[in-house]
Amino acid sequence: MNWQVERVLPIETELGECPLWSTAEQALWFVDILAPALHRFDPASGEHQVFPQHEEIGCIGLRREGGLVAAMRSGIWFLDEQGRPQRKVAEHPGEASKSRFNDGRVDPFGRFWCGTLWEPQDRNGAILCRLDSDLQLHIIENDLQISNGLAFSPDRRWAWHSDTSNHVIWRYPLDAVNGNPGKRELFRRFSDGLQPDGAAVDEDGFYWSAMFDGGRIVRIDPRSAEIVDEIPLPVRWPTMVAFGGDDLKTLYITSSRENRSAEELAQYPWSGSLLAVRMPVAGQPEPLFG
Repeated sequence: MNWQVERVLPIETELGECPLWSTAEQALWFVDILAPALHRFDPASGEHQVFPQHEEIGCIGLRREGGLVAAMRSGIWFLDEQGRPQRKVAEHPGEASKSRFNDGRVDPFGRFWCGTLWEPQDRNGAILCRLDSDLQLHIIENDLQISNGLAFSPDRRWAWHSDTSNHVIWRYPLDAVNGNPGKRELFRRFSDGLQPDGAAVDEDGFYWSAMFDGGRIVRIDPRSAEIVDEIPLPVRWPTMVAFGGDDLKTLYITSSRENRSAEELAQYPWSGSLLAVRMPVAGQPEPLFG
């Protein structure tokens, strides 16, 4: 296809991440992990609000009772509708001094999955965990370097999850009744150096993954794990995608400018901006925590 990539919000986030479409608000939430700040963008009015945070904010989910659940450096917090911290509901399950929370999302069963990034990058020290509605935190996986790419199939049978610096996407079977994950299995390993970052699954079950340092979004077949389409981007470091808009056919894309040289930023001046592409397929509404 002749993809038309639009720069819908010309900002300079250091590490834009976790775009999340609220169907109730018809607005997009996303974070700048390193600023740190929570952002809200209303595409109809163009209003862009920024809510600074007290520590790095890795990922967010919408709550059934209103406000958001957010994975921060110190643990998991509840935030109100203005992004103000209300209370911490779970402590960081690992070494907070060496790892911060990164990618995450609410699953179809109403639980919040979130993972960490192991900052020294000298071993697989990151963690994937899940906060249940009773506020109990469960460790799902701990053999990771950079937890990323959480997304769920429309039939609620599968969870996908990537490890960016290890160039791999995993898949977990989910119990049909309670959504508990089985043993992870290899979905796709990238031998060409591509780094799978944040992702979303469309209504047909295809997995759309941002290729960090690869300047593109790829669509992966859930059956064959083959790349069947890709969207080239005017930024080199896309971080995550989210389906939004009133028909869920706008793909929003966050991006990074972290640790980039002046020469690189001159070559990719849209780095850190929020991008959007109109799609031929719709995404799925985001579930609510709780």
